[in-house]
This record gives sequence, structure tokens and C-alpha cells, in this order.
Amino acid sequence: MCTYQKLRAKKEAAMSELKSKFLEVYSILKSELLHDPSFEFTHDSRQWVERMLDYNVPGGKLNRGLSVLDSYKLLKGEESANDELFLACALGWCIEWLQAYFLVLDDIMDNSHTRRGQPCWFRLPKIGLIAINDGLILRNHIPRILKKYFREKPYYVDLLDLFNEVEFQTAHGQMIDLVTTLEGEKDLSKYSLLLHRRIVQYKTAYYSFYLPVACALLMAGENLDNHIGVKNILIEMGTYFQVQDDYLDCFGDPKVMGKVGTDIEDFKCSWLVVKALECANEEQKQLLHENYGKADQACVAKVKELYKVLDLEGAFAEYESNSYEKLRKSIEAHPSKAVQAVLKSFLEKIYKRLK
Repeated sequence: MCTYQKLRAKKEAAMSELKSKFLEVYSILKSELLHDPSFEFTHDSRQWVERMLDYNVPGGKLNRGLSVLDSYKLLKGEESANDELFLACALGWCIEWLQAYFLVLDDIMDNSHTRRGQPCWFRLPKIGLIAINDGLILRNHIPRILKKYFREKPYYVDLLDLFNEVEFQTAHGQMIDLVTTLEGEKDLSKYSLLLHRRIVQYKTAYYSFYLPVACALLMAGENLDNHIGVKNILIEMGTYFQVQDDYLDCFGDPKVMGKVGTDIEDFKCSWLVVKALECANEEQKQLLHENYGKADQACVAKVKELYKVLDLEGAFAEYESNSYEKLRKSIEAHPSKAVQAVLKSFLEKIYKRLK
């Protein structure tokens, strides 16, 4: 085995061990929530919530949650006490709970069919729109976890403020996304790179990229007001991540992705359609106007074929390369080597991802 393969195998083994520890904390948090003294559970209600949690919270890649733990360890630069690592895991799970809450409701709003390679929660028998209340339960679990483990910490109020702020930003990003796809009001002329960036920044970048690092910075005793530059880099990274997502929604393998892309049918303000509008001639724009946003596979096929004719795969490859270089230079300009390590870790995880 060559040196590169040995290093990769060692890294994968370390990540596997980290994930195992992280999942152990999930079991502890779940058990505590299922026996929360503030609610008198019946046998059936406890079973319902446990099934709902297991189906929606730990089934993804867990990148957001694990990033809190990984970032905290990189910031400390030393062996951390087990209780501190537990707290980092707990914060990571708060983000995974937040993600689950967003996805359960997002799937209902988008009328989606699959999530993480299985049917969306609301599509399961006897679930339906009860999933809306399940989403609210997921949301309300977060302050329960924070209160139990962080109430005595000097950064407790900052944590609460951070989660509230990020949820506010994400909900409004979702709102912008949804109002641009209102049935009967579909107008591709409203779509632009500026609109796409605004949706991405608020709907994805804050909670997926900034929140995990901000949690780790607070745990490490840092003042978030001193890290505006870090926030800006992470927002740029989140934008790059969502452009990747838009690309994979059309060109990715559903078996690898765990879901079938529906951006075209859903009239999403995708990076692909914005780029297509930028470089299409009048005839091609007319084709987009006639076929984009229709739940008809023949229309979807015409849009995808136009994407290929316009070489949007090549446009994305160029965008990805340029974004990576720009982010790398911004990260290396940061004065703190520990913060650099955190940001580089994030970037390497998403560069040229397939799902």
C-alpha cells in the first residue's frame, strides 16, 4: 500500500471512529428527550416520537453535526476532555435536529417523494400531514438539549441567539425560494444570479456552513463578532455547495444522491437555469419558457437536453475550479492557522463531491 493510500485509510478510520462516538451521543440525547419530565408520555406517543426521530435525524451524512466536533478539535489543537467532546457532539446533534426539522417540512412544501434513499416521512402510511407537527417537535427539541447541557456556560445566551438567528435566516431563504415558484405566477424573467445567490445564502449557507463553525468557536471561547471574515468565507463556501447541489440535481446519479432531482419540475431558481438563460439564444429561451416548471417527463427531457447543448456541464466545471481557488486563497490569508485548518477541512469535504 502506497503512502497516499495509507494516509487515506488512516483518515477514514479516524472519521469512522469519530462518527461512532457521535452516534453514541444521539442515543443518549434521544433517551433523555423521550423521558422529558415536562411532558407526560403515553406508550404510543413515546413510540411515535422515537420512530420519528430515528427515521429523520440520524439517517443523513451527518456532515453538519460532525463538523462541530471536527472544528472544535482543530481549534483547540490539543487533546480535549471527554466532557468537552460530548458537548461538541451535543451541539452537532442540535444542528442535525434543525436539519431534520427543515427537511420534514421542506419535503411537504415541495411535494417530494424520496429523501436519503427512502420515502419522505410524510409519505409513509398513517403519517401524512401529522408530519407538520413532527417538524415542530423536532424544532422544540433543540432548546431542550441546549438548556440541559449549556445553561451554565458563559456562551449559553450566544448559542440561543445563534440558533434563533440562523433559523430566522433559513426560513426567510425558504420563503424567497417558494414565492418565486408560485403556481400560476411562473416567470423565468425574474430569475438571475443575484436572486439565486440570495436564496442560497439564506436558505443553505448559514445553517449548513456558518452554524457548525460558529458553534465550535463559541465553545472555544471566541467572540463571533471578531470572526466576520470567517463567516464571509463560509457563506461563499455555502454558495459553492448549493451550486454543486443544483448541478447534481440534474446531472447526478439518483442512486448515489439518495433522491430524484426535481428542480426542473418544481420551477426552482437553480444555478443551471440561470446560466442557461444567460447564454441561450431567443429560440432556446423560448424552449425554456415552454418546458421549465412542468411535471411532464417529456418537458424535463427537453430542458436537460438544452442544458447539454449549452454545455452547462463544462460551465459548472469552470465555476467549480474558480470557486475552489478563490476560497483556498481567502482561507490561506486568514491569520489563524487553527481557523485555516477548520476552513480547509470544510472545503476538502465538498470539493468535487458526488452527493
